[in-house]
Amino acid sequence: MSEHRPSDQPGDRGDFDESHEFDEFDEITAAATDRDPDLAVIEAGSRTLRAQAGPAQDDGVPARPEDPEVDKALRAVEQELAGRWGETKLDPSRVRIEALLNVLGDPQRAYPTIHITGTNGKTSTARMIEALLGAFDLRTGRYTSPHVQSITERISLDGAPISAERFIETYEDIKAYVEMVDGMQEHRLSFFEVLTAMAYAAFADAPVDVGVVEVGMGGTWDATNVIDASVAVVTPIDLDHTDRLGSTPGEIAAEKAGIIKDGATVVLAQQPVDAAQVMLKKAVDMDATVARSGMEFGVVAREIAVGGQLLTLRGLGGEYEQVFLPLYGAHQAHNAAVALAAVEAFFGIGAQHARRLDMDTVRKAFAAVSSPGRLEVVRRSPTVVLDAAHNPAGARAAAEGVTESFGFSRLIGVVGSSDGKDVRGVLEALEPICTEIVVTRNSSERAMDVDELAGVAVEVFGDDRVQVEPRLDDALEAAITLAEEESEFAGAGVLVTGSVITVGEARLLLKRG
Repeated sequence: MSEHRPSDQPGDRGDFDESHEFDEFDEITAAATDRDPDLAVIEAGSRTLRAQAGPAQDDGVPARPEDPEVDKALRAVEQELAGRWGETKLDPSRVRIEALLNVLGDPQRAYPTIHITGTNGKTSTARMIEALLGAFDLRTGRYTSPHVQSITERISLDGAPISAERFIETYEDIKAYVEMVDGMQEHRLSFFEVLTAMAYAAFADAPVDVGVVEVGMGGTWDATNVIDASVAVVTPIDLDHTDRLGSTPGEIAAEKAGIIKDGATVVLAQQPVDAAQVMLKKAVDMDATVARSGMEFGVVAREIAVGGQLLTLRGLGGEYEQVFLPLYGAHQAHNAAVALAAVEAFFGIGAQHARRLDMDTVRKAFAAVSSPGRLEVVRRSPTVVLDAAHNPAGARAAAEGVTESFGFSRLIGVVGSSDGKDVRGVLEALEPICTEIVVTRNSSERAMDVDELAGVAVEVFGDDRVQVEPRLDDALEAAITLAEEESEFAGAGVLVTGSVITVGEARLLLKRG
């Protein structure tokens, strides 16, 4: 490990005058404190965290292996995993994953971890945390889901997805133990449970200095929740998976709060009031320390820049200026603030000392961040943007980001969603920014019927603004053709959204030309 350490140079923001510091934080503080007074009662019983007195990455989406034998072996593993319970069929229990990890020697206990839950922004935040930790010369293991194109994306070491060969080897290493546990349980291990065990085993084998782990769904009974993370991160909570997690942000927060462990530090993004109440009460119960966006940390300033945005972030140990983030949208700026606070908390800033992280290292880390499928530009003339938004909150953030960063004169939407999602809410978020919309479906068995989706789209957009193309490749071609009607220099664009699967397949089609 190198000697990159939090800065303690004279004049550093670590030795700050609190009253002065919070003058410039008036806006975000006012917004955060204008909330239900019941929160004050909960907060009075909790500790809040406030400081007292990387390597360049590719886009992280690997192609299929070039070696035919390796590709064949990877497909065999994918087929075996696909034969298990899918990610949408859940049994709220950690019994199976705990049994498997036990026979593997509990690899998840071989390194400290940062655990991330929430509704939107988890993967982007995880990638930012990974980049920051890597920039400070820590070996990282990142586990996120779902994948955009390749299953190997889900397990990353040192900022890059593990190779197909290593993925296969990891599966083969634990396969006998998986089958042993299968025979001992009422139900076989699920797809996600096996992948989670593979990630934890790969991290221990590397070995990594720190794991960055995103929950699959929820928190309390999620398969990832067998770790004892010193930092729990909660990105914005909104309505999604309501059939499994609850019908209000507060009910969903109760499940997600399960990742908060005794004595941990909780880094909270801005939350609905009922969700914040639940999280803060859980923090009290677990004697956890809390850092809240808009209070202990946040976004001080942001401006649009070529290829992204330029930020001033307020961290737990001071202010970080001139931070370039090559991602679009205000939501990504707030994700960056959360990621920074999480890494500061991991290094003990706020709880143990007030020194700021090295500024140049932070800037280099953020400048190297990528987040495939999150307002990602994959083509020009016309510009095609991909965004994996699959719920109304995500779609609203995408719409705001597109409007702010691109300023299209005409925008054609391509939407393919999954069954069970609030597609009306997604379409209503897109309606103000999309001139027309092409509804389609991806190749997944969970894809929403295109005629059913079209029916909702017509109700939201009107019949004359909706086109139906059952095949995704045809939908992309139709949308690009509509955008090109305004000529090359007219400023029209295409937004592909509605599902991570839709975006992944569109990405593959467009990058192949």
